[in-house]
Amino acid sequence: MGSDLRHAVVVMLGELGRSHDYRDRADAGHGLAGFAEMQEALGPLLELVLDPDDTFVTQRTVEALLRRKDRSGLTIVASALAVANSNHSAWIHTGIVEVFSIFSEDRDNAMRLCEEMSRDTDDRVAPGARQLHSLLAEIDPVLRPA
Repeated sequence: MGSDLRHAVVVMLGELGRSHDYRDRADAGHGLAGFAEMQEALGPLLELVLDPDDTFVTQRTVEALLRRKDRSGLTIVASALAVANSNHSAWIHTGIVEVFSIFSEDRDNAMRLCEEMSRDTDDRVAPGARQLHSLLAEIDPVLRPA
């Protein structure tokens, strides 16, 4: 029963992500990020990261995906980064800085995952992971282990 409910939630959030209201789309991206490991969430999340009408949707979705601090979230962001135009790239970069500029351990773990993902066979994940790794390397986090 649990997987049926999760699937239903992803479907409903996907529908919300097609709303004409940017706030609905941003909320959908934020909510869908919690389901990023589910295959059926991948398409809607990529569309929201690359939202053609409002970069607030982009930034909110990217931040939610990156706050997962896992391979699923990083993979979606890397895939979007690989095909993003300069405007979307800038807002994706803003989200990266927002999430990874505080704790060096979080940034370093994300960089390790990006190194692994850079060897992925997917033609969007690997180049996007290399770009993401480069952007993470530019960040000088505020807090480091003692």
